[in-house]
Amino acid sequence: MTAVIRCEDLHHRYESGEEGGVEALSGVDLEISEGEFVAIIGPNGSGKSTLAKHFNALLLPTEGRVLVAGRDTRDPDLLWDVRRSAGMVFQNPDNQLVATVVEEDVAFGPENLGIEPSEIVRRVEASLDAVGMLSRREYAPHELSGGQKQRVAIAGILAMEPEILVLDEPTAMLDPQGRKEVLDTVMNLNRQKGITVVFITHFMDEAVEAGRVIVMDEGKIVLQGPPREVFAQVDRLHAIGLDVPQIAEVAKRLRDTGVDVPPGILTVEELVRAICL
Repeated sequence: MTAVIRCEDLHHRYESGEEGGVEALSGVDLEISEGEFVAIIGPNGSGKSTLAKHFNALLLPTEGRVLVAGRDTRDPDLLWDVRRSAGMVFQNPDNQLVATVVEEDVAFGPENLGIEPSEIVRRVEASLDAVGMLSRREYAPHELSGGQKQRVAIAGILAMEPEILVLDEPTAMLDPQGRKEVLDTVMNLNRQKGITVVFITHFMDEAVEAGRVIVMDEGKIVLQGPPREVFAQVDRLHAIGLDVPQIAEVAKRLRDTGVDVPPGILTVEELVRAICL
């Protein structure tokens, strides 16, 4: 499959009083293919948010390079093309909503791109419908729940028709219902519309839904693969300060006590079958 994001020996250093600064990324090599749903996890300070900001050219490499839809993020002439290809959603939806009415907020991005008014109307309707918020198009953002606000923020990105959706801990400030709404929305966008999704999270049950999980620690990718393979390595994840999904933890403890439970179990149903067979 075609790689829509490629990192080649990516380094990023934040300037500080220390000589040489603080290295947040240390030689990251990564490819993300068109249509993938990738979750990135890691302890605080592991570099996952720094990495995500390179996908939208909010940060530029100190060394190495990042290609987004074939465009080098270091080329200033390609900056807006990169940002149109990879839309980014952050933790706090209140910081992303700029208008007093939902549909006006979603229209804000396309208007700034100089899109024709009739096309803006079409995009606003399509984007709100895609995130299940069309019925609230005339609401004020303050009338919405946290999950609904985040879905409107996603709609605002979708209205600019990106190839890639990068979400930096978009559920961190939400309650369980809001988290579910946002995750369901993102999964549908990936599966129904084929949008490439990069989902940064510290909730392991969200990472389970991805096609591939990337684990970061100290600015490097230390583990990656399908969720079953990654979360089977319970001890390794614990060693870098990460939890694992509760069922994976239970399965590991059962194995440690001698119960014949295979690795890679992620759901209650799978665990019940493994124990009862």
